[in-house]
Amino acid sequence: MQARVDRQGLAVAAELAAFVEAEALPGTGVEPDAFWAGYAAILRDLAPRNAALLARREELQSRIDDWHIARRGQPHDAAAYEAFLREIGYILPEGPDFTIETTGVDPEIALIPGPQLVVPVSNARFALNAANARWGSLHDALYGTDALGDLPAGGAHDPARGARVVAWARAHLDAVVPLAGARWADVTALDVADGVLRVTAAGRATGLADPGQFAGYLRDDLCELRVLLRVNGLLIEVLVDRSSVVGAADPAGISDIQVEAAVSSIMDLEDSVAAVDAADKVQCYRTWLGLMTGALREKVAKAGRVLTRSLNPDASYLLPDGGALPVRRRALMLVRNVGHLMTTPAVLDAQGGETPEGIMDAWLSVLCAMHDLRKADGPRNSTTGAVYVVKPKMHGPDEVSFACEILDRVEDVLGLPRHRVKIGIMDEERRTSVNLRECIRAARHRLAFINTGFLDRTGDEIHTSMEAGPMLPKGAMKGTPWIAAYEDRNVDIGLACGLPGRAQIGKGMWAMPDRMADMLATKAAHPQAGANCAWVPSPVAAVLHATHYHRIDVLARQRAIAAGGLRGRLDALLTIPLATGQNFSPDMIAREVDNNVQGILGYVVRWVDQGVGCSKVPDSDDVALMEDRATCRISAQAVANWLHHGLVARQDVLAALHRMARVVDRQNAGDPAYVPMAPDFSGVAFQAACDLVFLGRIQPSGYTEPVLHRRRAEVKERSRPARR
Repeated sequence: MQARVDRQGLAVAAELAAFVEAEALPGTGVEPDAFWAGYAAILRDLAPRNAALLARREELQSRIDDWHIARRGQPHDAAAYEAFLREIGYILPEGPDFTIETTGVDPEIALIPGPQLVVPVSNARFALNAANARWGSLHDALYGTDALGDLPAGGAHDPARGARVVAWARAHLDAVVPLAGARWADVTALDVADGVLRVTAAGRATGLADPGQFAGYLRDDLCELRVLLRVNGLLIEVLVDRSSVVGAADPAGISDIQVEAAVSSIMDLEDSVAAVDAADKVQCYRTWLGLMTGALREKVAKAGRVLTRSLNPDASYLLPDGGALPVRRRALMLVRNVGHLMTTPAVLDAQGGETPEGIMDAWLSVLCAMHDLRKADGPRNSTTGAVYVVKPKMHGPDEVSFACEILDRVEDVLGLPRHRVKIGIMDEERRTSVNLRECIRAARHRLAFINTGFLDRTGDEIHTSMEAGPMLPKGAMKGTPWIAAYEDRNVDIGLACGLPGRAQIGKGMWAMPDRMADMLATKAAHPQAGANCAWVPSPVAAVLHATHYHRIDVLARQRAIAAGGLRGRLDALLTIPLATGQNFSPDMIAREVDNNVQGILGYVVRWVDQGVGCSKVPDSDDVALMEDRATCRISAQAVANWLHHGLVARQDVLAALHRMARVVDRQNAGDPAYVPMAPDFSGVAFQAACDLVFLGRIQPSGYTEPVLHRRRAEVKERSRPARR
């Protein structure tokens, strides 16, 4: 039994209560009794509302299912379908034009487009890496990945590859911070004199084509000269250090080019973590608290040494006129809470009911962030005194309003001014997409972020229209009308509601962390689409993606897009991605099922058995893909849909699960903590994968969390020592 303590009539897990009272509350000015009394009141008042919103989801889904079932075998009538959705309140009337009223946001939100790094906050090392990923070496990112078209051979430094890195980096400087009548490859000297950047190239003196791009400089004990250049709001640092290996071989002594990379980062409590009980949640909250206090430390073994990592301090450079230029060395940190669906046993109410996990996340996230707000000195996360909470998986304006009401109550109990906590809306559920303007209106006083999430959005698309018929394969979804309308409308509506200068408009994750050449070739589409942030899976990816923001002026793109008017139409957004008229061969169906179940198994086996919430899982072609609950949701819903409509039989799916479990076992053979699924297929993780597929049609909104949480809790319970 979980050890519990009574707090204002709540049965609180002892370890959660100890964390709150001994670690999180001290220094905030909030007394334990006031905190727990406020928590008890919000559960009493808002938990029933939370349940009612979930019931409304189910009611609408049931009516949509019935509508499709009644018309099965008939051609889809798009006009009648839209009218029906309006009649049942799925699509809501739109109010008059408006502009959001958010104030007090940081420059990273309002003014500086750039990469956004998302990491599981359950892993302190990853969290520190992400927080410190504000800057990174362009040379290292190019050298150590396939960004140049191939991978390094390993071993000692390869001078030929190093020369290719330098050539790429200098050509990039030519494109984004060009010299007047010269190339960066021909530079033989850099200096700053009388507030002017002086460059010698090809034997003659020159300078920047736009002298205004010279932002500042520094000379210190570690480097002869650090030159700061600015492009589209981002800084680039050219380091001159002839004592280094690279600098000694360079005519100008340039040793590296550092770029401002992850301007913001999301510390994730949701899709990338596996947190099913109080112990798991405390681990996550403790890391977030350490980031907010600045005290987080993590020991890391590297090259035979043990290093202690901590948050990077800010730096101070000189402006061209000799004044001080403060330079941030950490990403602005946002925290993603869970959605409205799940409950947690970490806190039980007076009737023994579990607390809505989203309410608990709001309370603890903001409480921990108060340590940043109350700092009298030292580096702060938010220079404006804001807290940024990203809220996922909301269905429509009523749920957004509810999330804002939760934050109202949190601010009241913690003594914070109204709207000090900002909210980010993940536009990843269909009812939010079709009502996006009204969702933004509901959060207009505290909105700081909207973001598309293709994978969750596709999973919800399949589940919402499950009874309409068999769906297209996952890969074919990207070419359907609703996807283009979804991505365009998110930007267009955000611009029309006045987000520029007040809030971010974001795009989703690059899911192939080992394919940096492909990312460089394609992810420029996100800033080109007017997104002033887009998600990346690693600090290295943030460095490389930053080069897209150097080349593309996102704020200018937003102005051009806004001038063109709204693009994506609602009727296109409502297009159901049915496989009407498709004649899939048995081989094609088998390949698609195999690929989906391999992704499910590869992810679930580590989630359930090891508590790893985000994994790099090889697909059937051995391409490593980032898998989280969103990718698992779409794969499970895709197979469940084909099962439901008879494109594949249950026994064939089960055979695929057995076959691909052996593949996943082989792919994880080098992991000493891995528990093989074959040959008996009786393990909890394998059963969880079966549940996701065979019970996928009846899961709430097609979510994976209920199955994963239940099965992970089962594994944890089995692993506990036997009680006497």
